[in-house]
Amino acid sequence: MNESKGAHNGTAVVVGASLSGLMTGISLAREGIRVTILDKVAEDRPGGSGLRVNGARFGESGTEKLLKTLASGGKTGVQLWTTIESRLREEAKRNPGIALHYHARVSSVGQDEHSAWAVTDEGETYSGDVLIGADGHGSRVRREVDPENPHAVYAGYMGWIASIDEEELPASLRPGRAGSGAEMFDSHNGFKFGSVIQRGDGSGRQRIGCTWYDNTQSAMLRRTGCVDGTVVRHSINGPDIPEETMEELAEQASRDFPEPWRTAALHSIETRTLIGIPIKEYVPDKLTSGRMALVGDAAHVPAPVTASGFNESLQDAVVLGKCAAKGLHGEAAVQVLAKYESLRLRTMREMVRSGQFYSQTFGRR
Repeated sequence: MNESKGAHNGTAVVVGASLSGLMTGISLAREGIRVTILDKVAEDRPGGSGLRVNGARFGESGTEKLLKTLASGGKTGVQLWTTIESRLREEAKRNPGIALHYHARVSSVGQDEHSAWAVTDEGETYSGDVLIGADGHGSRVRREVDPENPHAVYAGYMGWIASIDEEELPASLRPGRAGSGAEMFDSHNGFKFGSVIQRGDGSGRQRIGCTWYDNTQSAMLRRTGCVDGTVVRHSINGPDIPEETMEELAEQASRDFPEPWRTAALHSIETRTLIGIPIKEYVPDKLTSGRMALVGDAAHVPAPVTASGFNESLQDAVVLGKCAAKGLHGEAAVQVLAKYESLRLRTMREMVRSGQFYSQTFGRR
């Protein structure tokens, strides 16, 4: 599956080894770029959420086809984040042009006219012709690329995420083997979704998940430090959720979810494995600065109702790779990133803005 070019076409440092970082690293390496990917966490990170992935590959070839195959498993539908990440990580490991470094927390980034670099909190410096920020919605690299627009903005509501392995359900509630999918339920207070997702570990077992939006928790999020002003600092995990909030959520889940999602939600509440994610949005004004560029959530954070964040992140990786096909040596590196910005910025801005109507009508800041 690996079709990397043999020539050394330049070097790149990618900050972030989540989905966007891995896809970007694979895309660049297939164009002969030597890639170093840095991430602050361990290799086998947890992640139980699902992502809707477009598996259609009509008329596509090369890197785009490869990334879509790795992400989707060849099917359009909902995939577990961990399943997608595992496939991408294994592909990156197989590519001799990619060096993966975990437990490498980046403390600063910089550039001059000849190179760009990242320094870890252990004092190690990694340099390349370009540096790519794939470090998520709170991107450190973004602060250097666009210091006048450095933060994603709280959208005024949050998403609660609950899930359970099917073997934890009573036999009578276990779903059939119709394949991964999601459905939306009627609700008087925000969207509610249920999903059945193949676990991707070869066991054939499934994970049942549910998500619901909540626009009544802004005060709690600020009180617990999850949101500071308009900036999202972090999510909130079960043990940190106030007891009165848990009681409210249990009442909502019992009322609004059919089975088996009702049981999945109540199980997560009772075991305090529920996760609350403040929804944020980021409309980019720029994607590059000299030898630095942004991809994925570092570049654009749309509301989840757009269902487009991951697929657009895949396109970021594909386009950046195509722009770098002739190499990153010398001044070409800056020109490559400028070309990438010219091809992606307008699409990114339109994508994020497409979800802002919902935030403006549903969100309560």
